[in-house]
Amino acid sequence: MLRPLRRRAWLDLAAIFLGQPSGLSTTASLLLTAAARRSISHSFPPTYTIVIVAVAGGLIFYFSNLETVPVSGRTRFNVYGAESVRRAGEMEMRRLLYELESRGVHLLPAWDPRVARVRRVMQRLIPFSGMAGEDWEVFVVDDPRVANAFVLPGGKVFVFSGILGLTGGDSGLATVLGHEIAHNLAGHFGERLSQDIGASIVLYSLVVLGGVFGLGPLILHFFGSRFLDVAFGFPMSRLQESEADYIGLMMMAEACYDPAEAVSFWARMERATGGHEVPEWMSTHPANMNRIKKIQEWLPQAMEKRAQSDCRTTTAFADLFKRALETGQIIIVR
Repeated sequence: MLRPLRRRAWLDLAAIFLGQPSGLSTTASLLLTAAARRSISHSFPPTYTIVIVAVAGGLIFYFSNLETVPVSGRTRFNVYGAESVRRAGEMEMRRLLYELESRGVHLLPAWDPRVARVRRVMQRLIPFSGMAGEDWEVFVVDDPRVANAFVLPGGKVFVFSGILGLTGGDSGLATVLGHEIAHNLAGHFGERLSQDIGASIVLYSLVVLGGVFGLGPLILHFFGSRFLDVAFGFPMSRLQESEADYIGLMMMAEACYDPAEAVSFWARMERATGGHEVPEWMSTHPANMNRIKKIQEWLPQAMEKRAQSDCRTTTAFADLFKRALETGQIIIVR
């Protein structure tokens, strides 16, 4: 039960909202209103207690959801399990297919040589991806204006036809597809969703605290979101891109593609943009020239991994098979 004074204060507060009761003087009303305010303030914990509990809870939640990224060994925050990420990927796939259809953009049919090429490279990369058990599907979007590709969780591969001309040969295409597969292997999709949760909590906390000091919520939201992007979001995205570059390079090397072609591909991308890139600190992706520099540093390791995959024998047999097709010679495998 409420103590008599506190109960009286709540009743008087209700009287203020409902209208001053008859027989209650203005002075008495003000005194009782003050008592009601004191009663309400005492009924809530101090602000610093709320802050301490919130911070402690946030830290416990953060450290209990840390994990290690495959291959690179980086520690990151992720609250999404594999099944949740897979469902999110399926939803994104359906949304994207609907969006493409509504825009009148078509998918290339399975018999199209460009689709066959993407599938051929994927079939060679998948055994070295650590994700052979995924339900892989390839969608080649007939949009030459868009030079893009990505792999959604669950093995849904989207390649826009505009990027195929920039890939050169199959090793260039393996650079692109290996990079996109690597995003899934490293679990970047779930990490980005987790990062969005953290950023939203921080942003709206700033908005609420700013309101206490009389700052406009819209202004705080605008500048706060920009600050979080530049200070945390963009650097994390660039780190993920570099991580995918590294993992994808090792993957294509194991699949016996030429990792040196990754340098050539990004050089072509640099020429295609004409050097007019957004400054790296404002971008979610590393600058093309910085990517080339990092890949060149990783090339000796990639070439060593390629040699360990016995690619010399594989390539020799492939060359022999091509000559047999040209000459009609029969190859006898002993």
